[in-house]
Amino acid sequence: MTTKPLKKGATYDDLVRVPEHFVAEIFDGELYASPRPAYPHSRAAGVLHAKLGDAFDFGDGPCEWFFYIEPELHFAKDVLVPDVAGWRRERLPSLPKDAYLTLAPDWVCEVLSPSTETIDRGRKLGIYAREGVAHAWLIDPLRQSLEVLALASGKLEPIAEHRGSVSVRARPFDAIELELRALWS
Repeated sequence: MTTKPLKKGATYDDLVRVPEHFVAEIFDGELYASPRPAYPHSRAAGVLHAKLGDAFDFGDGPCEWFFYIEPELHFAKDVLVPDVAGWRRERLPSLPKDAYLTLAPDWVCEVLSPSTETIDRGRKLGIYAREGVAHAWLIDPLRQSLEVLALASGKLEPIAEHRGSVSVRARPFDAIELELRALWS
């Protein structure tokens, strides 16, 4: 992702004109684009989606959540695309029919890349907090780390950090043990 906006005062029409091999987002009316993620990034997001989905969405678990990879979220003038996001079924009782959602997720995960880390940790976390996202995870496949954040006093604050190939229980999915090794290999 460029650290400078491609366009200020951007509209959704500007966003859809960005070539498909980029992920385009708008923060406070500024258009940003980044190339599709590299293998370690994609692997971490895909494995995480499968593990959480099996336990909480489509598997043998309680099926209390819906999970989506790279959902498009529209909040006022902002258009965000988290790597993985989840909604509790009590808040999102059926699958959406539109190509985007305006209901803030209950949990988001950003998989950090050197080119996106500043935006993911800064502007995106700020918007997620403003919209009331209760939990966020920041995964860094290169550093092999998982940072767990929870909404407190209007900010997503760190509550835990895990590194390496350990097994963890992390909110809001602490009902299961997640082997981080699977995200890196």
